Amino acid sequence: MRPLSRRRALQLGGLGIAGIVVGSAGLAWAGTTRYEPVPGEDLAAPSVLTSTAGKLTLTLEAAAGRGTLAGRDATTLRYNGSVPGPTLHLRPGDHLGVDLVNHLDQPTNLHTHGLQVSPQGNSDNPFVMVDPGQTFHYDYLIPDDHPTGTFWYHPHHHGLAADQVYGGLYGAIVVGEPDPPQVSADRVLVISDITLNSAGAVQPATAMQRMTGREGDLVLVNGQSLPRLTAQPGARERWRIVNACVARYLQLRLDGQDLRLLGIDLPFGGQAQQVEEVLLAPGNRADLLVTTHAGISTLQTLPYDRGSGMGMGGGMGSPGAGSGGSALELATLTVSGAPAPAVTALSPRPAIRDLRGADVTTRRTLTLAMGMGMGMMGMSSGGSAFTIDGRGFDPDRIDHTVASGAVEEWTITNTSQMDHPFHLHVWPMQVVSVATTPVQPATWQNVVNVPAGGSTVVRIAFDAHTGRTVYHCHILDHEDNGMMGVIEVV
Repeated sequence: MRPLSRRRALQLGGLGIAGIVVGSAGLAWAGTTRYEPVPGEDLAAPSVLTSTAGKLTLTLEAAAGRGTLAGRDATTLRYNGSVPGPTLHLRPGDHLGVDLVNHLDQPTNLHTHGLQVSPQGNSDNPFVMVDPGQTFHYDYLIPDDHPTGTFWYHPHHHGLAADQVYGGLYGAIVVGEPDPPQVSADRVLVISDITLNSAGAVQPATAMQRMTGREGDLVLVNGQSLPRLTAQPGARERWRIVNACVARYLQLRLDGQDLRLLGIDLPFGGQAQQVEEVLLAPGNRADLLVTTHAGISTLQTLPYDRGSGMGMGGGMGSPGAGSGGSALELATLTVSGAPAPAVTALSPRPAIRDLRGADVTTRRTLTLAMGMGMGMMGMSSGGSAFTIDGRGFDPDRIDHTVASGAVEEWTITNTSQMDHPFHLHVWPMQVVSVATTPVQPATWQNVVNVPAGGSTVVRIAFDAHTGRTVYHCHILDHEDNGMMGVIEVV
Protein backbone atom coordinates (compact mmCIF):
# COMPACT_ATOMS: atom_id res chain seq x y z
CA MET A 1 0.00 0.00 0.00
CA ARG A 2 1.13 3.52 -0.74
CA PRO A 3 -0.62 6.86 -0.37
CA LEU A 4 -1.92 8.79 -3.35
CA SER A 5 0.39 11.68 -4.18
CA ARG A 6 -0.60 14.93 -5.88
CA ARG A 7 1.53 14.07 -8.89
CA ARG A 8 -0.09 10.66 -9.23
CA ALA A 9 -3.56 12.18 -8.78
CA LEU A 10 -2.95 14.68 -11.56
CA GLN A 11 -1.57 11.96 -13.84
CA LEU A 12 -4.60 9.74 -13.31
CA GLY A 13 -7.09 12.58 -13.45
CA GLY A 14 -5.51 13.69 -16.70
CA LEU A 15 -6.32 10.35 -18.24
CA GLY A 16 -10.00 11.12 -17.92
CA ILE A 17 -9.63 14.69 -19.21
CA ALA A 18 -7.82 13.49 -22.31
CA GLY A 19 -10.35 10.72 -22.88
CA ILE A 20 -7.63 8.06 -22.77
CA VAL A 21 -9.04 4.67 -21.84
CA VAL A 22 -7.37 2.78 -19.03
CA GLY A 23 -6.81 -0.65 -20.52
CA SER A 24 -4.43 -2.14 -17.99
CA ALA A 25 -7.15 -3.73 -15.89
CA GLY A 26 -7.00 -6.77 -18.15
CA LEU A 27 -10.20 -5.96 -20.10
CA ALA A 28 -10.54 -5.88 -23.88
CA TRP A 29 -11.64 -2.27 -24.28
CA ALA A 30 -12.31 -2.53 -28.01
CA GLY A 31 -14.87 -3.08 -30.74
CA THR A 32 -18.08 -1.30 -31.68
CA THR A 33 -20.75 -3.99 -32.23
CA ARG A 34 -23.17 -4.14 -29.33
CA TYR A 35 -23.74 -7.02 -26.98
CA GLU A 36 -27.15 -8.70 -27.08
CA PRO A 37 -28.38 -9.56 -23.56
CA VAL A 38 -30.64 -12.47 -22.63
CA PRO A 39 -33.59 -10.89 -20.78
CA GLY A 40 -36.25 -12.41 -18.57
CA GLU A 41 -34.36 -14.78 -16.31
CA ASP A 42 -35.50 -15.24 -12.71
CA LEU A 43 -33.94 -12.65 -10.43
CA ALA A 44 -30.78 -13.96 -8.78
CA ALA A 45 -29.65 -12.53 -5.47
CA PRO A 46 -25.97 -11.75 -4.90
CA SER A 47 -24.23 -14.13 -2.52
CA VAL A 48 -24.53 -13.16 1.15
CA LEU A 49 -21.83 -13.00 3.83
CA THR A 50 -23.20 -12.47 7.35
CA SER A 51 -21.45 -11.45 10.55
CA THR A 52 -21.33 -13.97 13.38
CA ALA A 53 -20.83 -13.08 17.05
CA GLY A 54 -20.20 -9.47 16.10
CA LYS A 55 -17.58 -10.13 13.42
CA LEU A 56 -17.32 -10.62 9.67
CA THR A 57 -13.96 -11.37 8.05
CA LEU A 58 -13.67 -11.96 4.32
CA THR A 59 -11.35 -11.90 1.34
CA LEU A 60 -12.44 -9.70 -1.56
CA GLU A 61 -10.58 -10.38 -4.80
CA ALA A 62 -10.74 -7.71 -7.51
CA ALA A 63 -9.98 -9.19 -10.92
CA ALA A 64 -10.88 -9.09 -14.60
CA GLY A 65 -12.57 -12.29 -15.63
CA ARG A 66 -14.99 -14.08 -17.90
CA GLY A 67 -18.40 -14.94 -16.54
CA THR A 68 -22.12 -14.44 -16.93
CA LEU A 69 -23.52 -10.94 -17.29
CA ALA A 70 -27.00 -10.20 -18.66
CA GLY A 71 -27.40 -13.90 -19.49
CA ARG A 72 -24.29 -14.30 -21.64
CA ASP A 73 -20.55 -14.60 -21.19
CA ALA A 74 -18.75 -11.30 -20.74
CA THR A 75 -15.30 -10.14 -19.69
CA THR A 76 -15.68 -7.58 -16.92
CA LEU A 77 -14.19 -6.63 -13.60
CA ARG A 78 -15.52 -8.71 -10.70
CA TYR A 79 -15.34 -9.06 -6.96
CA ASN A 80 -14.89 -12.74 -6.07
CA GLY A 81 -15.83 -13.66 -9.63
CA SER A 82 -19.31 -12.11 -9.63
CA VAL A 83 -21.19 -8.95 -10.60
CA PRO A 84 -22.32 -7.60 -8.16
CA GLY A 85 -19.93 -8.73 -5.46
CA PRO A 86 -21.24 -10.42 -2.31
CA THR A 87 -23.73 -8.63 -0.08
CA LEU A 88 -22.31 -8.03 3.40
CA HIS A 89 -24.83 -8.35 6.25
CA LEU A 90 -23.77 -6.51 9.41
CA ARG A 91 -25.24 -5.12 12.62
CA PRO A 92 -24.36 -2.02 14.64
CA GLY A 93 -21.32 -2.71 16.79
CA ASP A 94 -19.85 -5.28 14.38
CA HIS A 95 -16.21 -5.57 13.42
CA LEU A 96 -15.66 -5.93 9.66
CA GLY A 97 -12.33 -7.14 8.29
CA VAL A 98 -11.68 -7.23 4.54
CA ASP A 99 -8.55 -8.50 2.81
CA LEU A 100 -8.66 -6.72 -0.56
CA VAL A 101 -6.59 -8.70 -3.08
CA ASN A 102 -5.71 -6.72 -6.21
CA HIS A 103 -5.48 -9.00 -9.25
CA LEU A 104 -5.93 -6.03 -11.59
CA ASP A 105 -3.13 -4.50 -13.65
CA GLN A 106 -3.73 -1.09 -12.07
CA PRO A 107 -4.08 0.29 -8.52
CA THR A 108 -7.39 0.06 -6.68
CA ASN A 109 -8.82 0.51 -3.18
CA LEU A 110 -12.14 0.18 -1.34
CA HIS A 111 -14.75 2.67 -0.12
CA THR A 112 -17.61 1.63 2.18
CA HIS A 113 -20.11 4.15 0.87
CA GLY A 114 -22.39 5.51 3.59
CA LEU A 115 -20.85 3.69 6.53
CA GLN A 116 -20.10 6.07 9.38
CA VAL A 117 -16.69 4.63 10.23
CA SER A 118 -13.25 6.11 10.76
CA PRO A 119 -11.54 7.56 7.66
CA GLN A 120 -8.10 6.92 9.11
CA GLY A 121 -5.52 4.15 8.70
CA ASN A 122 -6.94 0.83 7.52
CA SER A 123 -10.57 1.94 7.74
CA ASP A 124 -12.52 3.91 5.11
CA ASN A 125 -9.43 5.74 3.89
CA PRO A 126 -9.74 7.00 0.28
CA PHE A 127 -6.02 7.83 0.13
CA VAL A 128 -4.96 4.19 0.34
CA MET A 129 -3.54 2.83 -2.92
CA VAL A 130 -3.37 -0.95 -3.34
CA ASP A 131 -0.94 -1.74 -6.16
CA PRO A 132 -1.32 -4.67 -8.56
CA GLY A 133 -0.48 -7.97 -6.88
CA GLN A 134 -0.83 -6.55 -3.38
CA THR A 135 -3.25 -7.43 -0.56
CA PHE A 136 -4.42 -4.76 1.85
CA HIS A 137 -6.25 -5.48 5.10
CA TYR A 138 -9.16 -3.13 5.80
CA ASP A 139 -10.44 -2.98 9.36
CA TYR A 140 -13.78 -1.30 10.13
CA LEU A 141 -15.51 -0.88 13.47
CA ILE A 142 -19.23 -0.23 13.02
CA PRO A 143 -20.37 2.06 15.88
CA ASP A 144 -22.94 0.69 18.33
CA ASP A 145 -25.34 3.49 17.37
CA HIS A 146 -24.79 3.19 13.62
CA PRO A 147 -27.95 3.75 11.55
CA THR A 148 -29.48 0.66 10.00
CA GLY A 149 -30.21 0.44 6.31
CA THR A 150 -28.59 -0.26 2.95
CA PHE A 151 -25.10 0.86 1.96
CA TRP A 152 -22.59 -0.30 -0.64
CA TYR A 153 -18.90 -0.67 -1.46
CA HIS A 154 -16.86 0.16 -4.54
CA PRO A 155 -13.36 1.30 -5.61
CA HIS A 156 -12.38 4.92 -4.98
CA HIS A 157 -8.93 5.27 -6.51
CA HIS A 158 -8.74 8.78 -7.97
CA GLY A 159 -8.57 8.72 -11.76
CA LEU A 160 -9.76 5.10 -11.99
CA ALA A 161 -13.00 5.02 -9.97
CA ALA A 162 -15.36 5.43 -12.94
CA ASP A 163 -13.66 2.74 -15.05
CA GLN A 164 -13.55 0.26 -12.19
CA VAL A 165 -17.14 0.74 -11.01
CA TYR A 166 -18.44 0.78 -14.60
CA GLY A 167 -16.40 -2.37 -15.23
CA GLY A 168 -18.27 -4.29 -12.50
CA LEU A 169 -16.68 -3.64 -9.09
CA TYR A 170 -19.49 -2.96 -6.59
CA GLY A 171 -21.59 -4.71 -3.97
CA ALA A 172 -24.19 -4.02 -1.28
CA ILE A 173 -23.91 -3.72 2.50
CA VAL A 174 -26.91 -4.22 4.78
CA VAL A 175 -26.82 -3.03 8.38
CA GLY A 176 -29.76 -4.82 9.98
CA GLU A 177 -32.07 -3.47 12.65
CA PRO A 178 -33.09 -5.43 15.78
CA ASP A 179 -36.82 -5.14 14.96
CA PRO A 180 -37.26 -5.12 11.18
CA PRO A 181 -40.73 -4.82 9.65
CA GLN A 182 -42.34 -8.18 8.87
CA VAL A 183 -41.88 -9.01 5.18
CA SER A 184 -42.23 -12.08 2.97
CA ALA A 185 -39.01 -11.29 1.09
CA ASP A 186 -36.04 -9.00 1.67
CA ARG A 187 -34.46 -8.32 -1.72
CA VAL A 188 -31.25 -6.52 -2.65
CA LEU A 189 -31.49 -4.91 -6.11
CA VAL A 190 -28.20 -3.42 -7.32
CA ILE A 191 -28.84 -1.38 -10.46
CA SER A 192 -25.88 -0.65 -12.73
CA ASP A 193 -25.20 0.12 -16.37
CA ILE A 194 -22.53 -0.85 -18.84
CA THR A 195 -21.84 -1.01 -22.58
CA LEU A 196 -20.36 -4.23 -23.98
CA ASN A 197 -19.33 -5.12 -27.53
CA SER A 198 -20.47 -8.26 -29.35
CA ALA A 199 -17.68 -10.27 -27.72
CA GLY A 200 -18.82 -9.21 -24.25
CA ALA A 201 -15.93 -6.80 -23.69
CA VAL A 202 -16.35 -3.42 -22.02
CA GLN A 203 -16.65 -0.51 -24.42
CA PRO A 204 -14.38 2.43 -23.55
CA ALA A 205 -15.92 5.74 -22.60
CA THR A 206 -15.46 8.47 -25.18
CA ALA A 207 -14.01 11.86 -24.30
CA MET A 208 -17.52 13.33 -24.43
CA GLN A 209 -18.87 10.61 -22.12
CA ARG A 210 -16.12 11.36 -19.63
CA MET A 211 -17.11 15.01 -19.67
CA THR A 212 -20.86 14.47 -19.35
CA GLY A 213 -20.69 11.25 -17.33
CA ARG A 214 -21.06 7.89 -19.07
CA GLU A 215 -24.33 5.98 -19.26
CA GLY A 216 -24.22 2.39 -20.51
CA ASP A 217 -26.48 0.81 -23.12
CA LEU A 218 -27.37 -2.03 -20.73
CA VAL A 219 -29.12 -1.20 -17.47
CA LEU A 220 -28.90 -4.25 -15.23
CA VAL A 221 -30.41 -5.46 -11.95
CA ASN A 222 -28.02 -7.73 -10.04
CA GLY A 223 -26.10 -8.15 -13.30
CA GLN A 224 -29.23 -9.35 -15.15
CA SER A 225 -31.28 -7.94 -18.01
CA LEU A 226 -34.98 -7.44 -17.22
CA PRO A 227 -35.11 -10.18 -14.55
CA ARG A 228 -38.43 -11.65 -13.37
CA LEU A 229 -39.73 -11.46 -9.82
CA THR A 230 -42.79 -13.35 -8.53
CA ALA A 231 -44.95 -12.85 -5.46
CA GLN A 232 -48.35 -13.71 -4.01
CA PRO A 233 -51.10 -11.09 -3.79
CA GLY A 234 -51.04 -9.16 -0.53
CA ALA A 235 -47.39 -9.92 0.17
CA ARG A 236 -45.20 -7.22 1.67
CA GLU A 237 -41.63 -7.26 0.39
CA ARG A 238 -38.64 -5.12 1.24
CA TRP A 239 -36.65 -3.90 -1.74
CA ARG A 240 -33.21 -2.47 -1.01
CA ILE A 241 -32.24 -0.63 -4.20
CA VAL A 242 -28.70 0.62 -4.85
CA ASN A 243 -27.92 3.01 -7.70
CA ALA A 244 -24.43 1.77 -8.62
CA CYS A 245 -24.40 3.59 -11.98
CA VAL A 246 -21.46 5.86 -12.73
CA ALA A 247 -23.63 8.77 -13.89
CA ARG A 248 -27.23 7.62 -14.52
CA TYR A 249 -30.06 9.01 -12.41
CA LEU A 250 -32.86 6.53 -11.72
CA GLN A 251 -36.43 7.85 -11.65
CA LEU A 252 -38.03 4.61 -10.45
CA ARG A 253 -41.68 3.67 -10.83
CA LEU A 254 -43.62 0.41 -10.26
CA ASP A 255 -47.21 0.93 -11.38
CA GLY A 256 -49.94 -1.29 -9.96
CA GLN A 257 -48.21 -1.86 -6.62
CA ASP A 258 -48.27 -0.08 -3.26
CA LEU A 259 -44.90 1.53 -2.45
CA ARG A 260 -43.88 2.87 0.92
CA LEU A 261 -40.48 4.49 1.33
CA LEU A 262 -38.52 3.77 4.51
CA GLY A 263 -35.66 6.07 3.51
CA ILE A 264 -33.30 7.40 0.86
CA ASP A 265 -29.77 6.44 1.97
CA LEU A 266 -30.71 6.57 5.68
CA PRO A 267 -33.99 5.77 7.48
CA PHE A 268 -36.78 8.29 7.88
CA GLY A 269 -38.38 8.73 11.27
CA GLY A 270 -42.09 8.09 11.85
CA GLN A 271 -44.32 6.45 9.28
CA ALA A 272 -43.11 5.11 5.96
CA GLN A 273 -43.97 7.51 3.13
CA GLN A 274 -46.37 6.38 0.42
CA VAL A 275 -44.81 7.18 -2.97
CA GLU A 276 -45.37 6.61 -6.69
CA GLU A 277 -41.86 7.44 -7.85
CA VAL A 278 -38.40 7.50 -6.27
CA LEU A 279 -35.47 9.49 -7.68
CA LEU A 280 -32.01 8.08 -6.99
CA ALA A 281 -28.92 10.04 -7.99
CA PRO A 282 -25.74 8.00 -8.56
CA GLY A 283 -24.71 6.54 -5.20
CA ASN A 284 -28.16 6.87 -3.57
CA ARG A 285 -30.06 3.92 -2.12
CA ALA A 286 -33.79 3.41 -1.55
CA ASP A 287 -35.36 1.25 1.15
CA LEU A 288 -38.86 0.36 -0.10
CA LEU A 289 -41.75 -1.73 1.15
CA VAL A 290 -43.76 -3.16 -1.75
CA THR A 291 -47.26 -4.47 -0.97
CA THR A 292 -48.36 -6.55 -3.93
CA HIS A 293 -51.55 -6.58 -6.02
CA ALA A 294 -52.41 -9.25 -8.59
CA GLY A 295 -51.12 -8.65 -12.10
CA ILE A 296 -47.89 -7.96 -13.94
CA SER A 297 -45.98 -4.77 -13.13
CA THR A 298 -42.76 -3.40 -14.58
CA LEU A 299 -40.09 -1.66 -12.57
CA GLN A 300 -38.95 1.12 -14.85
CA THR A 301 -36.75 4.18 -14.77
CA LEU A 302 -38.31 7.23 -16.36
CA PRO A 303 -36.39 9.85 -18.36
CA TYR A 304 -34.52 12.35 -16.21
CA ASP A 305 -32.84 15.39 -17.72
CA ARG A 306 -29.74 16.00 -15.63
CA GLY A 307 -28.57 18.89 -17.80
CA SER A 308 -26.81 19.97 -20.93
CA GLY A 309 -23.19 19.49 -19.89
CA MET A 310 -20.31 21.72 -20.78
CA GLY A 311 -21.93 24.37 -22.95
CA MET A 312 -19.42 23.83 -25.74
CA GLY A 313 -18.63 26.05 -28.66
CA GLY A 314 -19.21 29.48 -27.21
CA GLY A 315 -22.20 28.58 -25.06
CA MET A 316 -23.98 26.17 -27.39
CA GLY A 317 -25.20 23.42 -25.04
CA SER A 318 -24.46 19.79 -25.75
CA PRO A 319 -27.41 17.37 -25.94
CA GLY A 320 -29.05 16.58 -22.64
CA ALA A 321 -26.91 14.22 -20.63
CA GLY A 322 -30.03 13.06 -18.84
CA SER A 323 -30.91 9.43 -18.63
CA GLY A 324 -32.53 8.73 -21.98
CA GLY A 325 -35.50 10.03 -23.89
CA SER A 326 -37.86 7.19 -22.97
CA ALA A 327 -38.61 4.93 -20.04
CA LEU A 328 -36.38 1.87 -19.57
CA GLU A 329 -37.74 -1.39 -18.22
CA LEU A 330 -35.58 -2.82 -15.44
CA ALA A 331 -37.50 -5.84 -14.07
CA THR A 332 -40.95 -7.44 -14.11
CA LEU A 333 -43.03 -8.44 -11.10
CA THR A 334 -45.72 -11.10 -11.58
CA VAL A 335 -48.20 -11.31 -8.71
CA SER A 336 -50.49 -14.35 -8.79
CA GLY A 337 -51.80 -17.32 -6.83
CA ALA A 338 -53.33 -17.59 -3.39
CA PRO A 339 -53.21 -14.53 -1.13
CA ALA A 340 -50.14 -14.25 1.06
CA PRO A 341 -50.47 -14.66 4.84
CA ALA A 342 -51.33 -11.44 6.65
CA VAL A 343 -48.45 -9.42 8.09
CA THR A 344 -48.37 -7.20 11.16
CA ALA A 345 -49.10 -3.50 10.77
CA LEU A 346 -46.13 -1.20 10.36
CA SER A 347 -44.99 0.55 13.50
CA PRO A 348 -43.73 4.12 13.32
CA ARG A 349 -39.96 4.36 13.34
CA PRO A 350 -38.17 6.27 16.09
CA ALA A 351 -37.74 9.99 15.56
CA ILE A 352 -34.42 10.95 13.99
CA ARG A 353 -32.07 13.80 14.77
CA ASP A 354 -33.04 17.22 13.38
CA LEU A 355 -30.31 19.86 13.18
CA ARG A 356 -32.53 22.72 12.08
CA GLY A 357 -32.81 23.90 15.66
CA ALA A 358 -29.13 23.37 16.45
CA ASP A 359 -26.55 26.11 16.92
CA VAL A 360 -24.48 26.32 13.74
CA THR A 361 -20.75 26.56 14.33
CA THR A 362 -19.73 27.57 10.79
CA ARG A 363 -21.43 28.28 7.48
CA ARG A 364 -19.58 27.47 4.28
CA THR A 365 -20.34 27.80 0.58
CA LEU A 366 -18.88 25.25 -1.85
CA THR A 367 -19.11 25.94 -5.58
CA LEU A 368 -19.21 23.13 -8.13
CA ALA A 369 -18.15 24.22 -11.63
CA MET A 370 -17.34 22.81 -15.04
CA GLY A 371 -15.13 24.37 -17.71
CA MET A 372 -16.80 25.79 -20.80
CA GLY A 373 -15.06 23.60 -23.34
CA MET A 374 -13.39 20.31 -24.07
CA GLY A 375 -9.80 19.14 -23.88
CA MET A 376 -7.50 21.70 -22.32
CA MET A 377 -9.97 24.57 -22.69
CA GLY A 378 -11.54 26.05 -19.61
CA MET A 379 -9.08 24.48 -17.18
CA SER A 380 -8.57 25.71 -13.64
CA SER A 381 -5.13 26.58 -12.36
CA GLY A 382 -5.01 23.02 -11.00
CA GLY A 383 -5.35 21.57 -14.49
CA SER A 384 -8.96 20.42 -14.22
CA ALA A 385 -12.16 21.29 -16.07
CA PHE A 386 -14.13 20.01 -13.06
CA THR A 387 -13.63 22.00 -9.89
CA ILE A 388 -14.88 22.74 -6.41
CA ASP A 389 -14.23 26.33 -5.38
CA GLY A 390 -12.17 26.85 -8.53
CA ARG A 391 -9.67 24.07 -7.78
CA GLY A 392 -9.21 20.55 -9.02
CA PHE A 393 -8.46 17.70 -6.62
CA ASP A 394 -5.11 17.65 -4.83
CA PRO A 395 -4.70 14.89 -2.21
CA ASP A 396 -1.91 16.85 -0.50
CA ARG A 397 -4.07 19.93 0.08
CA ILE A 398 -6.58 20.36 2.91
CA ASP A 399 -9.51 22.34 1.51
CA HIS A 400 -11.54 22.59 4.72
CA THR A 401 -10.64 22.01 8.38
CA VAL A 402 -13.49 21.32 10.81
CA ALA A 403 -13.49 21.06 14.59
CA SER A 404 -14.70 17.72 15.92
CA GLY A 405 -18.21 18.08 17.35
CA ALA A 406 -19.08 21.07 15.18
CA VAL A 407 -22.44 21.48 13.47
CA GLU A 408 -21.95 23.17 10.12
CA GLU A 409 -24.26 24.44 7.39
CA TRP A 410 -23.03 24.05 3.84
CA THR A 411 -24.56 25.76 0.83
CA ILE A 412 -23.48 23.72 -2.18
CA THR A 413 -23.81 25.85 -5.30
CA ASN A 414 -23.75 24.51 -8.83
CA THR A 415 -22.78 27.01 -11.54
CA SER A 416 -22.81 24.44 -14.36
CA GLN A 417 -25.60 23.42 -16.73
CA MET A 418 -25.71 19.89 -15.33
CA ASP A 419 -26.93 18.40 -12.03
CA HIS A 420 -24.18 17.17 -9.72
CA PRO A 421 -24.78 14.58 -6.96
CA PHE A 422 -22.64 15.67 -3.98
CA HIS A 423 -21.20 13.01 -1.65
CA LEU A 424 -19.42 13.49 1.68
CA HIS A 425 -17.64 10.49 3.16
CA VAL A 426 -18.19 9.36 6.77
CA TRP A 427 -20.59 12.09 7.96
CA PRO A 428 -24.18 12.08 6.65
CA MET A 429 -25.88 15.31 5.61
CA GLN A 430 -29.29 16.54 6.71
CA VAL A 431 -30.94 18.10 3.65
CA VAL A 432 -32.34 21.53 4.57
CA SER A 433 -33.39 22.77 1.12
CA VAL A 434 -32.98 22.00 -2.57
CA ALA A 435 -33.23 24.88 -5.07
CA THR A 436 -34.55 27.07 -2.21
CA THR A 437 -37.40 24.60 -1.45
CA PRO A 438 -37.34 23.46 2.20
CA VAL A 439 -37.16 19.71 2.80
CA GLN A 440 -39.61 18.30 5.35
CA PRO A 441 -39.51 16.18 7.46
CA ALA A 442 -35.90 15.63 8.59
CA THR A 443 -34.03 13.75 5.84
CA TRP A 444 -30.48 12.42 6.05
CA GLN A 445 -28.53 11.36 2.97
CA ASN A 446 -24.99 10.48 1.93
CA VAL A 447 -25.52 11.85 -1.59
CA VAL A 448 -27.54 15.02 -2.23
CA ASN A 449 -28.44 16.31 -5.66
CA VAL A 450 -27.38 19.86 -6.54
CA PRO A 451 -29.48 21.03 -9.49
CA ALA A 452 -27.98 22.75 -12.51
CA GLY A 453 -27.68 26.48 -11.83
CA GLY A 454 -29.03 26.01 -8.30
CA SER A 455 -27.97 25.12 -4.78
CA THR A 456 -28.63 22.65 -1.99
CA VAL A 457 -28.28 23.48 1.71
CA VAL A 458 -27.27 20.77 4.19
CA ARG A 459 -26.33 20.58 7.86
CA ILE A 460 -23.66 18.21 9.11
CA ALA A 461 -22.80 17.10 12.64
CA PHE A 462 -19.11 16.20 12.69
CA ASP A 463 -19.45 13.69 15.51
CA ALA A 464 -17.68 10.50 16.47
CA HIS A 465 -14.77 10.45 14.03
CA THR A 466 -11.73 12.56 13.22
CA GLY A 467 -9.37 12.36 10.29
CA ARG A 468 -8.95 13.29 6.65
CA THR A 469 -11.30 12.26 3.85
CA VAL A 470 -13.02 13.62 0.74
CA TYR A 471 -16.19 15.11 -0.68
CA HIS A 472 -16.96 15.01 -4.39
CA CYS A 473 -19.40 14.76 -7.27
CA HIS A 474 -20.73 11.19 -7.50
CA ILE A 475 -20.81 11.28 -11.26
CA LEU A 476 -17.60 9.31 -11.03
CA ASP A 477 -16.16 10.63 -14.28
CA HIS A 478 -16.37 14.12 -12.79
CA GLU A 479 -14.74 12.95 -9.55
CA ASP A 480 -11.90 11.35 -11.52
CA ASN A 481 -11.46 14.56 -13.49
CA GLY A 482 -11.04 16.78 -10.44
CA MET A 483 -14.42 17.58 -8.86
CA MET A 484 -13.30 16.48 -5.39
CA GLY A 485 -11.91 18.15 -2.28
CA VAL A 486 -10.29 17.17 1.00
CA ILE A 487 -11.72 17.76 4.47
CA GLU A 488 -9.96 17.16 7.79
CA VAL A 489 -11.80 16.93 11.11
CA VAL A 490 -9.55 17.61 14.09
